[in-house]
Amino acid sequence: MKIAVAIPCYKVTQHVLGVISAIGPQVHAIYAVDDACPQHSGRFIEEHNHDPRVHVLYNLENRGVGGAMVTAYKAAMADDMDIVVKIDGDGQMDPALLPFFVHPLLQGKADYTKGNRFFRPESVQGMPPIRLFGNAVLSFMTKLSCGYWNVMDPTNGYTAIRTCVLAELPLDKLERRYFFETDMLFRLNTLRAVVRDVPMDSVYADEESNLKVGKVLPEFLRKHASRLWRRYVYNYLIRDFNVGSLYSIFGALLVLAGTVFGTIRWLDSTLSHNPATSGTVMLAALPILIGIQFLIAFLHYDVSNVPTEPLSQSLDRSAREEQ
Repeated sequence: MKIAVAIPCYKVTQHVLGVISAIGPQVHAIYAVDDACPQHSGRFIEEHNHDPRVHVLYNLENRGVGGAMVTAYKAAMADDMDIVVKIDGDGQMDPALLPFFVHPLLQGKADYTKGNRFFRPESVQGMPPIRLFGNAVLSFMTKLSCGYWNVMDPTNGYTAIRTCVLAELPLDKLERRYFFETDMLFRLNTLRAVVRDVPMDSVYADEESNLKVGKVLPEFLRKHASRLWRRYVYNYLIRDFNVGSLYSIFGALLVLAGTVFGTIRWLDSTLSHNPATSGTVMLAALPILIGIQFLIAFLHYDVSNVPTEPLSQSLDRSAREEQ
């Protein structure tokens, strides 16, 4: 299989040449995408790079990491590459780890691999506590919204993907900026693609992150809620209607009915100054308790419903049959 590396380039002139030089010989092509970089990263690479595998691509306007990756993905598919590995140009991702990301794809055990800095306790010793906590919260939110309960560290940008799976994705609809990695997981889940984590250590170079938590947090919450709802409707109401659908519907209805009944009786009791009877309390509490049990059962079903059969295998079989 032909392996390509995609490097989004935005203010990375201090590190990008070192990243390129560290990429091993197993890689057939390197796509460096100048995302309207004010440092003119593309021209800098063209002037100083001596690796014939490097192809410099340009975005006329800044499209964020997602827009840069879509440009590289399209170029890799046009060049008939089989696997595309994303490595940032800021020196925080070790190119020597590339074989570990590619191996599950070559073995047909996954469609998409991503880094996980939380796999080993030693890997997070240098991570600031607030960043550690933030990543843990984001990971749980991503599990809910994207359905991949077996992965951690969703914002990790060190990834690899089969191009046959890329061809099934609506690339032009992918998020362009900081929500790109999470949106990729959401889109992959709609295809039932298999995602695997690859353990890696966290590395912090002298590059400053452009991500402002206070600014993007409301946007992240809104987008996670949107994808959770879309995933639920698509997986449990449109594409399939199963026991998980029943658990969720009856659970939500029972919780809602118990809450509404309990609220009405509480207001009536408050206004009339007559304490509610124990039977009234039970009539309100019982549906809520049973509904919560149904919702827990739905959550358990959703966790067990993580894709396990790689999509790329069926796509490869279909391609061979067409030939």
